Amino acid sequence: MKSPVSFIYGLYERQIIAGLNGNLPGHVGLMLDGNRRWARSVGLETSAGHRAGADKIADLLTWCEEVGIDLVTLWLLSTDNLRREPEQVSQLLEIIAEAVETLAATRRWRLRVVGELDLLPESIVTRLHAAEAATADVEGVHVNCAIGYGGRDEIAGAVRSLLKEQAKAGVSLEDLADAITVEHIAEHLYTRGQPDPDLVIRTSGEQRIGGFLLWQSVHSEFYFCEAYWPAFRKVDFIRALRDYAARERRLGR
Repeated sequence: MKSPVSFIYGLYERQIIAGLNGNLPGHVGLMLDGNRRWARSVGLETSAGHRAGADKIADLLTWCEEVGIDLVTLWLLSTDNLRREPEQVSQLLEIIAEAVETLAATRRWRLRVVGELDLLPESIVTRLHAAEAATADVEGVHVNCAIGYGGRDEIAGAVRSLLKEQAKAGVSLEDLADAITVEHIAEHLYTRGQPDPDLVIRTSGEQRIGGFLLWQSVHSEFYFCEAYWPAFRKVDFIRALRDYAARERRLGR
């Protein structure tokens, strides 16, 4: 039997969802921030915070399924994170690899790993690619797992890839400089072929994007939530959707 508090929250969540009138984002990006601060706030080790954050991901994807969001991008590890103490990085990578493998094992969501994977240990990359391959035929929510990701690195990599492609085709640098367009660069991003995020959510109270989807989020709506990621609730997610639904999107016009 549900507690009175759970019943009230459930009723509140249903009322919010009913008021959205189908005005939902098709692509949601999430900056899963606050694992370490949450752990400190409850007297636990940092690793416990990261594990609690990893466990929360399946809940989030379930909520996305329930309301009909088709594409999610999760920022699991930044390139800046890779500059921490080697022992911390190793521990964090193991937690992330286990989380991705656990998500893949459910066969509910189609996973795609993006980021500067050449910066990661080969053993971790092998595991991540195996999890990705195991869900290649899944028709559920598509999930971009951004690991070793930085927005500036992504854009720089896209430009390098474009230059190499055009050089291979015999195009001179001068001709390319005259012809290059926004669309050309977009075709070489990690998210090529996908719609840009409609809504980007950052947890933990920080109000900055920190390099997340720099190119793709030019017209995104942003929502900053005070809750640390491990404490992020379904009602927090639905409130973000309500906020999004109430906005008038101009898309730069």
